[in-house]
Amino acid sequence: MAWRNDEIAASFWELAALYELRGGDEGFRVRAYERAARALSGHGADLAGLSERELAAIPGVGKAVAAKVREYLASGQVQTLERLRAEIPAGLRELVRVPGLGPRKARLLHESLGVNSVEELTAAVAAGRVAGLPGMGARTQANLARALERLAGGLPGIPLGAALPVAEGLRDALAAVPGVTRVELAGSLRRMKATAHDLDLLAASTDPAATTRAFAAMPGVVEVLALGDTKVSVRTRHGYQVDLRVVTPGVWGAALQYFTGSQAHNVRVRERAVKAGLKLSEYGLETRAGEPLAAETEEAVYERLGLDWVPPELREDRGEVEAAARGELPRLISLDDVGGDFHCHTELSPDSTAPLEVMVDAARASGYRFLAITDHAEKLLFGGASRQAMLAQRARVRALAERLGDIELLHGAELNIGRDGVLDYDDDFLDGFDVLVASVHDQLDQPGPELTRRLVRACEHPAVNVIGHPTGRLLGSRPGGDVDLEALCQAAARTGTALEVNGSPDRLDLGDEQIRLALRLGARLAFGSDSHGPGHVGYMRFAVATAARGWAGPGQVINALPAAELRRFLAKGRADRGAGR
Repeated sequence: MAWRNDEIAASFWELAALYELRGGDEGFRVRAYERAARALSGHGADLAGLSERELAAIPGVGKAVAAKVREYLASGQVQTLERLRAEIPAGLRELVRVPGLGPRKARLLHESLGVNSVEELTAAVAAGRVAGLPGMGARTQANLARALERLAGGLPGIPLGAALPVAEGLRDALAAVPGVTRVELAGSLRRMKATAHDLDLLAASTDPAATTRAFAAMPGVVEVLALGDTKVSVRTRHGYQVDLRVVTPGVWGAALQYFTGSQAHNVRVRERAVKAGLKLSEYGLETRAGEPLAAETEEAVYERLGLDWVPPELREDRGEVEAAARGELPRLISLDDVGGDFHCHTELSPDSTAPLEVMVDAARASGYRFLAITDHAEKLLFGGASRQAMLAQRARVRALAERLGDIELLHGAELNIGRDGVLDYDDDFLDGFDVLVASVHDQLDQPGPELTRRLVRACEHPAVNVIGHPTGRLLGSRPGGDVDLEALCQAAARTGTALEVNGSPDRLDLGDEQIRLALRLGARLAFGSDSHGPGHVGYMRFAVATAARGWAGPGQVINALPAAELRRFLAKGRADRGAGR
């Protein structure tokens, strides 16, 4: 059964945002709900299985939040949140969905300019009224103009990390319905795209009509949009549309291939069927005379067309059909190949409350043979670790690794790449770390050439092993910086620096097409969960899926390297530091 931690945490993130949007003396509530949201999201057990007392004992939660969690689990609502939603105009709440515009700036725009909707913000930006507000100069106004232009093209989709747990929960519940023999995610979710516009499920059943009725009546469904004997569309309490298609068991494979998509992939496969004088539909592959050839399994459908089975992550018409015909599909990276995690935070980072030992236990439970502890370094704007704190942590890491004996602990840091490319700490201090991730955390709106030079300079530092979340994107809220990816990938390949595939569902950075570019130019990848609590360690699945969509294999990912080869990679240029610098 899928955990609901991130779903529950989302309500408390929204509470914090709405209190900040409302203004007044609410700072303590904003901070408390943000702290609670982080704690709930990162908790290492399924919140739905905890009592109110157990919830209250989670650091950062407490009795009041625990009661609201149980309220949500029982009713699907938190009355405090519903009251705030009713109190704050919908248009004003919509403002916080504009990429780059958080609650504080939205409130400033409302109070100073009377802006109450996206339309009014668009008019204010066009009239040049935003640039004169405190903390909002010409660059902010230009960034808002670009964000509004993108928003006009349609609201961003549902992030994979939000959509997947909901869909998996519905899948698991549907599997228990009498008559259902198989059920699977379909559409963009099965292809593990970064965002989805709706959620698709496919089921095989001996009684399709009963199955659609049972699905429409499931807990969490708040509206039935359409109901038939083989199809049903509903809306969940999260606001997501979920479409279920039910077929008979005999055509399961053909239906799964068809409803997985993508449309472009299916067109390419059907073209191949037509050229062979065959017909392909969701009911199976058959001759023009209607003689059935293959339908029960996906593998049989692809094989009858002279193709290797194509992994769902690759079905985007990017050459996968041609490669399948030649028998040249890559062996994709899988979760089983991953030996450890290169991006993990503990209580030493200001945005985490998880003790070192708890994060290590979560990594051990995942079967990892190594874990890199990479807390934020000293130049982080909202407070990173001092040298003394890092040295004290290093001693703890070494002692813990020796005591446990079954996992290699790498002491690292997530460095901040300054505006000019300068990193935290001095070079001698940096040489003492086992692994270093360097990331841009601010001023992502720099002009492209400047931002690119900043990242390339970090690649060139002999102690930097990984460039973290290279574009800086936040799905649905902030586009990536204007980075020359080709130049960055070439620098990474030249210097022996890996580019991160960040598994945080808010990031998934690098993205799939950027990964293909990186691999083509010879750069290696590093996977990081960017975990801030034990419950986030599982975000590795998103990094793996995103890399698979980019056609990455185990040999191109440093998390999958044998121990000796990984040590050589991490050594980089520390031994001859100073050459050319």
